[in-house]
Formats: sequence, structure tokens, C-alpha cells
Amino acid sequence: MRDKSPHERDAFLRDTGKNRMKPAKNGRWTRRGRRRLFIALAALVAVLIAIGSGLLRHVKADRHDSALQATSIVYHMRQDPSPWTHTEEDASRMLADIREKRVAAIGVTVDAILVSTKSGARYFVTDRFAVFSQSLLLNPTKGDSAPDYQIAWLPNVSVGTQAGVGPLLGMFRDWASMLVYVLMLALMLWYMRREMKGEATLIDAPPDMCFDDVIGAVEAKAALDDIKAYLRDPKSFTKMGIRPPCGVLMTGGPGVGKTRLAQALAGECGAHFIAITGSYFSAKYYGVGIQKVKHLFRTARKHGPAVIFIDEADGLAARTSGASGSADGESNRIINQLLAEMDGFEKNEGVIVVAATNFPDHLDEALRRPGRFDRIVPVRLPDVVDRVKIFEYYLGKLPSRSADIDCDQLARLTVGLSPASLSMIVNQAGLIARRQGAGMVCAGHLREAVKVVRIGDVSGAQKALDADEVRRVGVHEAGHGIIAALLGAGVLEELTVLPRGGALGMALITKPQDKHLYRRSELEKELIVLLGGRNAELLVFGEASSGAAQDLQEASRISLEMVSRLGFGSEGNLFSLAALPREIAGRQLDSAIEQANALLNEMNERCFDLLRRNRSILEDVTRALTETETVPGAYVYELIRKSGVTPLREREAVCFSAAACGAEARA
Repeated sequence: MRDKSPHERDAFLRDTGKNRMKPAKNGRWTRRGRRRLFIALAALVAVLIAIGSGLLRHVKADRHDSALQATSIVYHMRQDPSPWTHTEEDASRMLADIREKRVAAIGVTVDAILVSTKSGARYFVTDRFAVFSQSLLLNPTKGDSAPDYQIAWLPNVSVGTQAGVGPLLGMFRDWASMLVYVLMLALMLWYMRREMKGEATLIDAPPDMCFDDVIGAVEAKAALDDIKAYLRDPKSFTKMGIRPPCGVLMTGGPGVGKTRLAQALAGECGAHFIAITGSYFSAKYYGVGIQKVKHLFRTARKHGPAVIFIDEADGLAARTSGASGSADGESNRIINQLLAEMDGFEKNEGVIVVAATNFPDHLDEALRRPGRFDRIVPVRLPDVVDRVKIFEYYLGKLPSRSADIDCDQLARLTVGLSPASLSMIVNQAGLIARRQGAGMVCAGHLREAVKVVRIGDVSGAQKALDADEVRRVGVHEAGHGIIAALLGAGVLEELTVLPRGGALGMALITKPQDKHLYRRSELEKELIVLLGGRNAELLVFGEASSGAAQDLQEASRISLEMVSRLGFGSEGNLFSLAALPREIAGRQLDSAIEQANALLNEMNERCFDLLRRNRSILEDVTRALTETETVPGAYVYELIRKSGVTPLREREAVCFSAAACGAEARA
């Protein structure tokens, strides 16, 4: 066999060395192996430090003992303290001997003071809390001269204990103190490691749901088709040389189903689902938030395909200049690390980040650029058809329900509500049925639940109202209801003077369908309905009350939007204040406020004239409200029909915003 060359021998030695140092799979140390090695090295260092300190202490003691041979009294104290332990004296005796300079040597132990006088007397003074020993060691004499007696520290001497026990106790104390420091270090490392991992939980199996289990959200499902196809077959994208979206940002109001859509996406693709919040990356210690980001993506890559869902992503905030403090600097570094993980040097094949937020403008701009959250998916409120399906789904879970429940009517009464609110309505109906002692949920319970969710539960404020105030509230609500019925601004369902939530009365006006575009005439009718309660009070009592405050606030908001953003002003001004920067737009509001006030005055005159011409209907409805407290909308429509007035009915609803849709509380 030929001799190996120097290069071959070096390679052979290097390979054999690697093989000896690779107990894990694939030629690498596992994370558990590295952790065990680190713990073993730390324990070894602690043991060596303890042994070295003990040896050094004993060497110093031996050197000191050799210098204090038999000629030193302290030496005898250290070797055999028993002669001093037979006699115990008070501290006054010791102080008197020190003052009269009769003391030859003093030995300070952990629990007593050993005293030897020049006459040969030996005794000890108990000193449990080291009161006298500290005084002797720190300030032995009042003058500047050194004391004329020897003072020695005897740590291994314990008065009243058996021979040999003192050194053992000292060694035990040293080891115990060293163990405490080691345990504190290990606890700190464990806690920091736990903080780095956070509370991100990896679901073993993909969620057991798909897009068919999510009612509505058709647009959002269509926007997620590319993500679904990529997680199912990523090679089909790489073959064509295209890159799928790296992140999905779902926007929408609270309760619209963003979390459920993310779970359905993972279930459709058979991917693991990791759910966290925007505050997950916050930490007490510097640098831990960055480690959390790394651990999160490392876990997702290891168990891919995976969907990382970040709920309330606006908790990440936006990067700042860092001049505000270290907290802002740490937040900046966390966002930078997240950006690097999403679109950096690591390969994120099979990993999709889905974020959900109600405030997309609060996110950092770099997060929304192509390559990060480059797919924005708006999740909208359900329409009438979807609300019917949602009610049928939640009502189907009830063990028993009445046959008179009309899901179409419920869907019409809940315009603008989210799926979470619809679920709460069904649950609230069950609570009302249980409170009334009913065996099943009926249509009346659901209608009452709609009022509770939209406006509030019936309060006890009616007990504090006198007869005059009840009549005034009735006139106010009758004014809202009659104007809405005459103009066809929605469907008047019910009028009541029973206080709910913060309102003293209510006019329940619903919209027949959802709308997204509104004409000027529709918004003007909405203004007239809002001003109906105040004008009814002016017509009947000659003055208005504070109950119209909320109506005036909403009417002012709508009129200002009409003249400043929608181009519906009377002067024909088409310039929108929304095009101006925020700091400049405030200076231009004076003209817009004047136009909005002029529009409100015009609508107010039309409202008062309409109520004046139908005062008899107003008085009849007010009388019915005062007597029965609640009047159905059909009663108002019947009075209008008998009076010969033809109401303006439209098939489209009059609604300005999602907050104004559905039932409206008139106080």
C-alpha cells in the first residue's frame, strides 16, 4: 500500500475529526446537543472556580498561620478555641477591658468574639448579629493610633459547635452560594430562551375548514386563489419563472371574518397554521424581539407549507427616526428584521404571511411594497343574501327554535352588521328566551336581540322621566318616524319611548338593501329625517330640547361631507378638501362650514314645513306612544294612508355610510 500524501493525510485527519464531533444526523450538531454541551461547560467552569477559590483560601490561611506560630495568641484561637468557650461575659466587660487596655488579642468569629487579656483571662462574648464585631473592625479606637491588641477574623471557628464542623459549614456555605449563582444564570438563560420563542403555537394538523365553510367574502376568496394554488403546487410557479405573492394584507372592520379566512386558506392547502398578534414581537429584554422574528420564520420553514397569520398587524406600528428613545429603536429593528425575513436572503418556499388589520394606514410603508405584503385583500360586510345564510347557520345550531322565524326579515333589520354581530344576535336571543322562561327561541326574541345589539338593552331611565318628558320624547321620535315614512327614507319598523342604552327613545328605521352609491337627493332626505325630531318639538312645544344633540352632530357631519368632499354644495364648488394635506385642509374649512350650515338651514325649513302640513298625524302618533310606549311602523303608514297623503317610496335605501345604515337611535 502506498504512503498517503500530506494533503491526503490532512483530509483524512480532518474527516475523522469531524466524524468524532458529529453525533447528530446529517453531519451537524443538533440544537439539543449544543445546549447540553453549553450546560456541561458552564457547570465545569463553576466547579473549577469553586475549587480554585477554596484552595486559594486554604493557602492564604496556611501562610498566615506559619507567620503566627506559637508566639501568637490568635494562632491558638484558630487551632483550639475551646479554652475561650468555657466562660461567657457581657459586652460591658469586654468594653471595660478595651478601655483600660487590658486586652491582648481579640478573635472575631461568625457568632461570637473571643477575648484574651494580658493577665491570661479568656472568655467570649456572644455576637449573633455582628454588632460588636463591626464596631471593633471598623473603628477599634477613638484616637488615630493603632490598637495595642491583635484583631483576627476567624471564619472557620464557631463557638458551641463540635470540632471540625466549622470548616465543613464554611465549605457548604461556599458551595451553596456558588450553586445559587449558577441557578440564577440558568434561570435567566431559560427565561430569555422562552421569551425568544414567545407563544407561537404550531398546529399539528391543518385547520379542518375550507373556503366553503366561510359564508360570503366572495371577493376575498377570489383574491386568495393565487395563494392557494402556490401552497398546493409551488413548482408550477417556479417552472414558469413567476413569483407568488409573499404576503397578504387583509383589511376590514372588526368581526368581518379575517381570521376565519386565514384558517380556511391553510385548510384549503393542507398547510400548518401559526397564529400570533402584532404585539407578539414585544419583549422586556433588548434584542429578544428580533430573535422572536427569526424563531417564527425558522419554525415556519421547518414545517412548511405553513401560513403565518399576524392578527392586529397595526401593533407593529411604523418605523421612526429613533430619536424618541430606545423603545422606538427596538421597534425599528424588529420591523427591519421582519422585512429581511419576508424578502431577504432566506428562501421562504412554502411559507405565506397573512396579516389582518383594521387600520392599514398605520403599517410601515416598506411592509406594503411589492415583495412583502404585496396583495391587499379587503374583506367587506356581508350583503342581504349572506346575512340570511349566516342567520340560518347560527340558528341551525340551536336545539329548538320557533317556526315563525323569518331570516329574510332579520337580514333586512341588520344592514351594516358584521358576521360576529349576527352571531351575537342569535346568542342574545337565547339569553332573552331563557330570561323569559321560554322553551325555545322565537321571532320576538330575535327582534329584541337586534335592538339590544344595535342600540342597547332597555335601561331603567324611564323611572326617572316625568309625564312631560315622556310626551316630549314621544313627539321627538314621532317626528323622526313620520318624516322617514313620508319621504320613503327606509322602512319604519317601530317607534318607542322606552329608553335603550344612552337614548331616551328610538325610531327603528331599516334599509331594504345595501347601497354603495348615494345620490344628492338621498342624502338630503337623510338630513331631513335627522332634523325631524327637533322640528317636531319646535312645532308642538315652541322650543327644542337637548335631546337633538346627537341628531345635529350626525346631520352636520353628513352636510360637511356633501359640500367638502362630494361636490353637493349649493354653490357648485367641485373642489374636494380631501385632496389637500391635513395641515392645509383645516384652514379651508371655514367656507365649507358656511356652505354646510346653509344646506342644513334649507333642509330644516323643508322638514318643518312637511311636519306642519301633517301635524294631525304627528299628534295621533304622539298620543299612541304616550299610551302604549311602543307603536309599530304599520300604524304610522296606516295613518298616512287615511289622511290621503302619498308617501314618497323608493326601492333604494337612503344611507350615507355603514354607520348610518340599519336601525338608528333618535334621542
